[in-house]
Amino acid sequence: MRQVGDRSVRNGGDLVVETLEALGAKTVFGIPGQHALGLFDAMGRGNLKFVSSRVENNSAFAADGYSRATGEVGVLFLSTGPGALTSLAGLQEAYATGVPMVVIASQIPLEGLGARRKGMLHQLDDQKASAANVTKSQRLIQHASGIPSAIQDAWTDAISSPQGPVWVEIPQNVLLEPIMVPPVEDALAVAADNPPRVELVREAVRWLREARRPAVIAGGGTRRGHAEKALLSFAERLRAPVICTPGGNGAFPWEHPLSLQSWIEDRHMTDLLEDADVLVVIGSSLGEVTSNYFTFEPRGRIIQIDAEPRVLESNRPGLGIRADAGQALDALNAALDAALPGALDGERPAPDWHGRSPEEVVADSLEAVRARLASQDLGKELRFMADIRAAVPDDMQTFWDMTISAYWAWSCWDARQGQFHSAQGAGGLGFGFPAAIGGAVGLATIGKPARVLAVSGDGSAMYSISELATARQHNVPVTWLIVDDGGYGILREYMVGAFGKATATELARPDFVALAESFGVPAKRVPVDRVREALEEGFAADGPNVVVVETLLKMFAPTHLEA
Repeated sequence: MRQVGDRSVRNGGDLVVETLEALGAKTVFGIPGQHALGLFDAMGRGNLKFVSSRVENNSAFAADGYSRATGEVGVLFLSTGPGALTSLAGLQEAYATGVPMVVIASQIPLEGLGARRKGMLHQLDDQKASAANVTKSQRLIQHASGIPSAIQDAWTDAISSPQGPVWVEIPQNVLLEPIMVPPVEDALAVAADNPPRVELVREAVRWLREARRPAVIAGGGTRRGHAEKALLSFAERLRAPVICTPGGNGAFPWEHPLSLQSWIEDRHMTDLLEDADVLVVIGSSLGEVTSNYFTFEPRGRIIQIDAEPRVLESNRPGLGIRADAGQALDALNAALDAALPGALDGERPAPDWHGRSPEEVVADSLEAVRARLASQDLGKELRFMADIRAAVPDDMQTFWDMTISAYWAWSCWDARQGQFHSAQGAGGLGFGFPAAIGGAVGLATIGKPARVLAVSGDGSAMYSISELATARQHNVPVTWLIVDDGGYGILREYMVGAFGKATATELARPDFVALAESFGVPAKRVPVDRVREALEEGFAADGPNVVVVETLLKMFAPTHLEA
């Protein structure tokens, strides 16, 4: 083992850091722990930037946000046992959403492995088994010479479609003991190819050639496959209306004549999608929200494209195409060019939505949504969301927790040139602020404007309130909007609607302004009608800041109950 002050002897921790740097990693998130000290000691000799959170779950959210904002792999260091387990809810979100991350967790010394109860600190019977439900793959490294190849293979898993977090754990003594392995000079990780099968593309094109009312649902897989341009070309070839799911928000231009925006929970949109004779579902399982809470009953045929084979036909029968969304749409566009001569110059028969054009159907459907909202007492909510949108620069990325304003944003937020990120994958509280910290760190790392917006409720804010220290320590340019309604607002609304009263939804909470200021983070409390001005001031400032709005927001009436 390395002697104190001896800098010439390398160990397993050095191999981890060298491999990560060779693979292109720039930043690591996490919290030091006793069994992981070899990692952190080695990091001090390398070039990785370390961002220390205050809770491991928030470290996972931060690595997730880093990856979403930059398109690069997020890297997370965890300590053994409680530290590793505390990260799992954050990893569930990354796994559900398909975010590429490499998790390096320490383990107890080798002699304690195998579920023998030796009474070692932090000992679990099988630590990596705990991660199996929330990561794509799990590896236990038992000798130092295996570290570079194992991390390289894990990185390849993470970036291969379907992307997601991967788990690598290394015992304490493997990290600390001297090694004979030379320094890592290069590491290569290339994403596995995931193209569509030729016969499936041919059959899909046959269906689309015959379609008179094609429509598209663009899910999160569209964004993960960087398929936005291909989707636009695909929709315009077919003159197919496109609606985005919460995860797919931003995949299609908001103001395009074929854009149904993201009003996926509105019955008017459900009706339109049910009427499509061919519905192309890209990167979505047609799950709970996308199916308008499983009230969606399509009458036409479904083409479902997803990189994850378990998603295909999981809710509806159809022509399942396992493929990366970008590769699938490129193949379909090329095949459609050959199969639909004149598609772009008016020679192909026009789509016919019962005597209306696709553009007319889209405009009418959006107007019906607006009319439905106008018939409800939602003026405050609509103004509030419009004021936030007006304050946020067009290219700013936003991170939304599970809170009423985020549920509005799922439907009404126009991401413009920025990106919309929310915790809709797993639905856990506490995502917004730490993910925004990771996103801002990542954007600064790649030389882009780093200011981002995080939005939380008072309930979800308490899950990540300790990260005010992280934001202050690293001077992260995050503006955190906390909408304080005194409790778990959406649960209160659900319970009153279902049972006539709410139970256990009201919360004692701190003075968020005073608490933020105690961390050295500037904060202000403003009335609901001044949120735009307060956010604009926050965006112009340096470092982190907090805006608190005390107001009770409500959701638009659920339309799936009308089905």
